[in-house]
Amino acid sequence: MHHYNPILNVDSYKTSHYLQYPQGTQTVSSYIESRGGQFKEAVFFGLQAFIKQYLTTPITAADIDEAEELCLAHGVSFNRMGWEHILNKHQGFLPIEIQAVAEGTVLPVQNVMAQVVNTDPECFWLTSYVETALLRAVWYPTTVATLSREGKKMIQKYLQETAENLEGLPFKLHDFGARGASSEETAAIGGLAHLVNFQGTDTLSAILAGRRFYHAPMAGFSIPAAEHSTMTSWGRAHEADAYANMLKAFSGDGRLLAVVSDSYDLWNALENIWGGELKEQVENNGGTLVIRPDSGDPVQIVTQTIERLMRIFGARINKKGYRVLPDFIRVIQGDGVSLQVIEEILAAMKTCRQSADNIAFGMGGELLQKVNRDTMKFAMKASAVKVNGVWRDVYKDPITDTGKRSKKGRLALVRRGDGQYQTIREQQLGECMNQLRPVFRDGKLLIDQDFEAVRLLAEIPTQEGMLAIAV
Repeated sequence: MHHYNPILNVDSYKTSHYLQYPQGTQTVSSYIESRGGQFKEAVFFGLQAFIKQYLTTPITAADIDEAEELCLAHGVSFNRMGWEHILNKHQGFLPIEIQAVAEGTVLPVQNVMAQVVNTDPECFWLTSYVETALLRAVWYPTTVATLSREGKKMIQKYLQETAENLEGLPFKLHDFGARGASSEETAAIGGLAHLVNFQGTDTLSAILAGRRFYHAPMAGFSIPAAEHSTMTSWGRAHEADAYANMLKAFSGDGRLLAVVSDSYDLWNALENIWGGELKEQVENNGGTLVIRPDSGDPVQIVTQTIERLMRIFGARINKKGYRVLPDFIRVIQGDGVSLQVIEEILAAMKTCRQSADNIAFGMGGELLQKVNRDTMKFAMKASAVKVNGVWRDVYKDPITDTGKRSKKGRLALVRRGDGQYQTIREQQLGECMNQLRPVFRDGKLLIDQDFEAVRLLAEIPTQEGMLAIAV
C-alpha cells in the first residue's frame, strides 16, 4: 500500500488557506460540536484512536516533496516553508494542542467537545488544516456510539417494563455491520464505538482496534452461528440434518449457538423440525439455542416466531406478568434492524405479553454505515484568532440559516452545580474545572484512557433501582 502522507490527508482548498489569513495572525483556535440532529445527547468517542494512529508519527522531508509535487500538479498552492519549519523546528511533529472531554462522556448536543489551537505562532494556518482528518475522526465514532447507546436506552426501557432484571442487556444488540461498512477501518472504529455500550459483536476488526488503541484485551464476544450457505449446502431434504449437526457440534452446558432458520420455510422449521424431530435435543441441549428468522416483516415475524415457540416449548410468566421462553431457547432478529424497528418490535412484543428477555437484535448497516456528518450536524469552526498579540472573536452567523451560527472566543466546558454541562468562554472559568482536558500536544498523547473507563462514563442511569449489571 502507498505510504501514508499526513500532509495530504486534507481537502484541496486548505492548501491555499495559509495565504488567506490577516497579516500578523499568530494563533487560530477552533472547536468541534454537534449542532443538533437526530439525538439530544452525544457519546464522545474515537479521538484517542486517531491520535495514536495518525498524530504520533512525524512528517518527513519525503512527505513534503511528495505533497509539493502533487499539490502543484493538482492546481493548488503549497506551503513548503511552513512544512519545512515543522520538520526542522518540531522534528516533524504537529505543533498543535487538542483539548477534549473524556471519551465516553455523555454530552448534550450544542456543546464544545474538542478544541484545537496551534502552539507555534508561525503555524497559525495548521489549526484549520487538520479539520478534514480530525472532524472525520470525531463525528463518525461519536455518532455510532451515540446511536448504539440510544438503542441501549430503548432496550433497557422495555426490559425494565417486561423483565425481572437487566442481566441480558449487554448482549441485546449485536454488531452485524462489518460487511456493510465502507472500509475495514470504518468497521473497526464504528464497531469499537458500538462496544462502548454493548459486549456483543461479530466485527473482529473492532476487537483489534480495542487492543491497539484502548488497552482492551477483549472488548466484545460472539458465539458459533449458522449462515444460509452452511444450512442450504445440506440440501432442502436434509434441513433437519443441518440443524441436528449444529446442535451436536455446538451445544453443551452454558453454551449458546445461533441457527438461521428461514432458508426455506420458517414455520415448518419451527413446527416440524425444531419443535418436532429435534424437540428433545433442543430441550436438552444444555445451553441455549438462538433461532434467527431472517426475512419478512420484522415485527410480525418476531412476535409470531416467539408465539409459536411458546406454544411448542411452553413459557413461564415472570414477576412483571410477561411471558418468557424456557432458558434453552431464544430468538435473534438480524434483518432490517434499525432503532425504529427495534422500538416497533419491542412494543409489539409488550402488547402480546412477551418479555423483552426473549429477543436479541443484530444490527448491521444501520449501525455502522447509515450515519453521516449530518446525523448529528457535526462541525469544526474557528472561534478565536490572535492577530498582532490581540485575541479577537471569530464566528459565522449566516442570515440564511441561524442553525449554523457558531460560538465565539476560546471555549471551555463546565459542569454546573446541578450536573448540567455548559459551554462558556475560557476567561469565565474562574475556580470552575474545565471539562476539556489537553489530550495531545506537539506530537505527544497526554491522556491515555482505557476502554473500561470509557464504558463507565457512558453507562445509562437506571430507574426503579434496577442496576445494569456489567458482565
